[in-house]
Amino acid sequence: MKIKLPPYLKVIIKLGITIAALYFVIRKIDIRQVTEVISGANLIFLTGALVLFILSKMISSVRLNRYLAAIGIHLSEGFNIKLYLLGMYYNLFLPGGIGGDGYKIYFLNKRFKVKTVQIFWAVMMDRIIGVLALFCLAVIFLYFIPLPRIYGYFAWALIPLSVLVTYLVFRYFFMYLLPVFMVTNLQSFVVQMLQLLSALMILYSLQVGGNFGSYLLVFLISSIVAVLPITIGGIGSREFTFMLGAQWLGLDLNLSIALSVIFYLITAFTSIWGIIYSIGPGLQIDKG
Repeated sequence: MKIKLPPYLKVIIKLGITIAALYFVIRKIDIRQVTEVISGANLIFLTGALVLFILSKMISSVRLNRYLAAIGIHLSEGFNIKLYLLGMYYNLFLPGGIGGDGYKIYFLNKRFKVKTVQIFWAVMMDRIIGVLALFCLAVIFLYFIPLPRIYGYFAWALIPLSVLVTYLVFRYFFMYLLPVFMVTNLQSFVVQMLQLLSALMILYSLQVGGNFGSYLLVFLISSIVAVLPITIGGIGSREFTFMLGAQWLGLDLNLSIALSVIFYLITAFTSIWGIIYSIGPGLQIDKG
């Protein structure tokens, strides 16, 4: 028997998880030291991190537009970027970090004669392709962890296996999206590399010494966890993952949390500009 929770109860549960995750993190860190680390960050490197993140989101919007075009929704790139930015803005506040996707599905369904299920899966497969790139990069960065050789071989084998499984899902369930499978995978890799470089710029700004690779591995894993709809806007889940990763890999916990907080602030700063399209007349369709 499937139990369906009312929407308000889901929000309460996610809010509880968010608060609990932040509580555990705050108990483990020195807030004053984290604040000092963040306030002492190099602004030049932070500006570079911001620019790289913005570029990654611009490419992400182009990737989504390819999926939309595959189901017959043709938007100009300019309008598509506006819609993508508005979705990012809603992701800041709506549960789970996928609220913006829900809004995009609603918006496009109201304005185009395309089945809701097709729009839903176009948006969801766009997100899944992004997670696939994150997963593959995380496996590559396992190189920075001293694993027994046999486990290393097994981990690396997961890359072609995960790509093959994703391809078969497209091939047998979403054939209408298959023509954009290869190009969107390449775009996803570029997007995640840009965000990885953004995280690296943050590490440079914090003057982190030692093994950058371990910090970046935790960053990739935390990005995957942040996608899961378990907290409000992904807040708490990323920081909790950084806390665990720092403990397991022997990283500086305060620096790890500082990296997480700064990346979130960059995301929030970029996303907040979407408020422009949420007020007044809102978005006006500009079909490509």
